[in-house]
Amino acid sequence: MKVSTRKSSLQIDDYLDLLNLAVGLGDVKWQKEIIRKLEYMQADLQPR
Repeated sequence: MKVSTRKSSLQIDDYLDLLNLAVGLGDVKWQKEIIRKLEYMQADLQPR
């Protein structure tokens, strides 16, 4: 696994942990921000 891929995976895991926290707190605005960031990261990882 490349270092950049591993780093991306860790960042995604971190954002998913934050999303779980936001859901637990009921913070909808924060949830939407995290989901937007994850979507951006997913698009960035797609091969071109």
